[in-house]
Amino acid sequence: MSSHWTCPRYSIGVGGGVQASAVVMPYSGHWLCKAMTGWWDVILAAGLAALCGCPGAAAQQQSATPAPCGGATIVDTTVSHVIDGRTFVLDDGREVRLAGIETPPLPQDARTPPGGAAARNALDALAGGDEVVLRRAEFLSDRYQRLLAYAYTVRDGTAFFTQGALISSGFARVGDQIGSTTCAADLLGREKAARAAKLGLWANSYYDVLDAETPADVLARRGRFALVEGTVVSVHQSGATIYLNFGRRWSEDFTVTVLKRNERKFAAAGLDLMGLAGRRVRVRGWIEARGRTGTSPWIEAMHPEQIEAAGAR
Repeated sequence: MSSHWTCPRYSIGVGGGVQASAVVMPYSGHWLCKAMTGWWDVILAAGLAALCGCPGAAAQQQSATPAPCGGATIVDTTVSHVIDGRTFVLDDGREVRLAGIETPPLPQDARTPPGGAAARNALDALAGGDEVVLRRAEFLSDRYQRLLAYAYTVRDGTAFFTQGALISSGFARVGDQIGSTTCAADLLGREKAARAAKLGLWANSYYDVLDAETPADVLARRGRFALVEGTVVSVHQSGATIYLNFGRRWSEDFTVTVLKRNERKFAAAGLDLMGLAGRRVRVRGWIEARGRTGTSPWIEAMHPEQIEAAGAR
């Protein structure tokens, strides 16, 4: 067996095109790799770049110890085929949706965000046809009756964290519902490293963190999942809702809302909502519009992992 192997670095260019450069590295992490044949094998190696220790991957080295995500084991079975970047079908016909992450949809038209095909092929390379151990997420299924789970792909008797691999290499972003502060910290740390290194999705300006001070740009992503960063100008409660205001023009500026009944969840995670005034934060979630004219961009935060501290400019 050779003592070296080629480890490409992957990014998504403008328009969703794939760009890769290769370096020769000492043989490491070979148990993750399938036979390298065809174009999408480059995607496989790229998706695992963070796990093999390649320079610039800026991701955590994968160990045999699973990441701290997921509860009890639901099933240990085989993946029949992959549908998209976070969905696959088991050999018994059940459809699985990977919990805790967001990936772009598959291409449909010119308005579809880039990266969906790459994410789908990365997941296929990471888990397609492999044995997977599924561990319980906060909820057992989604509204489409797909099984929600954290997945661990098993190769040569060793399990590695599938969602963690997708996030570390930039094929996925951390979602807005994790259910565990320990798991959220792990996933957010992986995403931070991939974003800093501009891996995968983060190499495309479409996925830049949006600026709360330019609400028009945020509103342009209405109906999409996005990250928004800015300084909380004020926090106030009105009725059953807590408002985090990122500007003084409430009918136009970006706002985050939290239902009062959810405040305890944020407090349990160490996040004092009323104390966020004057602090710079990063918020993730689905962009909607509020106000009579529908010109004020808005994210509803239901889970503490949606709000994290951000560094000053």
